[in-house]
Amino acid sequence: MPFHSIIRAAAFSALCVFTAAAQAQDAASYPNKPIRIIVPFPAGGTADILPRALGERLTVKFGQPVLVDNRAGAAGAIGAEAVYKSEPDGYTLLASPPSVLAINPSLYSKLPYDAAAFVPVTVMAAVPNVLLVHPKVPVATMAEFIAYAKAHPDALNYASQGSGTTSHLTAEMFKSMAGIKMTHVPYKGTSPALTDLLAGQVEVMFDNLGVSAQHVRSGKLKALAVGSEKRVPSLPSVPTVIEAGLPGFVAVTWFGVVAPPKTPPEIAARISAAFAEALKTPEVQRRLADLSAEGVGDTPAEMAAFVKEDTARWRRVIKAGNVKVE
Repeated sequence: MPFHSIIRAAAFSALCVFTAAAQAQDAASYPNKPIRIIVPFPAGGTADILPRALGERLTVKFGQPVLVDNRAGAAGAIGAEAVYKSEPDGYTLLASPPSVLAINPSLYSKLPYDAAAFVPVTVMAAVPNVLLVHPKVPVATMAEFIAYAKAHPDALNYASQGSGTTSHLTAEMFKSMAGIKMTHVPYKGTSPALTDLLAGQVEVMFDNLGVSAQHVRSGKLKALAVGSEKRVPSLPSVPTVIEAGLPGFVAVTWFGVVAPPKTPPEIAARISAAFAEALKTPEVQRRLADLSAEGVGDTPAEMAAFVKEDTARWRRVIKAGNVKVE
């Protein structure tokens, strides 16, 4: 080997050793300043509530403030871009439902971020999607709802958290499987959509059960079926969509945390372990129960495999339904 090549190889090897040592030292001292979790949707929904609840526990564990920053807009792309372009040091994180990480890449030809380049941290929790209707709709079961929708094609307006979100795609999947027609009314997040659903401005919504369960229990909304494979403890009398007559229908919203591209794996693993620990605390367990959520707390590698699988699943739904963003 030529001498200059030997020198370059030795320099590269030394650089790799130095980089690895520096990363290990950074992970050992992490965190030594406040951590910011960007949520790419408005405050008030489960996507916002979960990282806030867990952030409180991480603040206690790390001895550093863990702050939630809502950056809504552009189907989550504004917040995602902010994290994508942040320093890969573990101090800026993205907490998001599937739309930003597993759905947008199949809906948009151009995005200001590469979803596959984010460094996975963990899936915090999963919440079933639920078929909600306003009390003015004269139905009591999912079968009655389908019959009513067939008798009144396009007369029902369904809300979503925005075009391309899980609430939108879940409704489109339901329409296809049930053979009905409804009109889509997209909103900028869960909170404004639920507000109009409660007011009767729209009649239907597939929302994750987290925030809406309280409105079902109070009688302000009717829950006709849940999208999980099994009934949920918080609403034991509400059947699954499968039980109610649509075999194979499963729609669950998960909420994950990722770091900017090139974040050292040691730091991602440290944050992941902290989230997993926080999920086991009594305070967070109670909060999860209030949200009808199931804690996950998987590893970065496990999250990477899961997101890859979910991305393929939603891609199939988008292609089969010829779903276009508005």
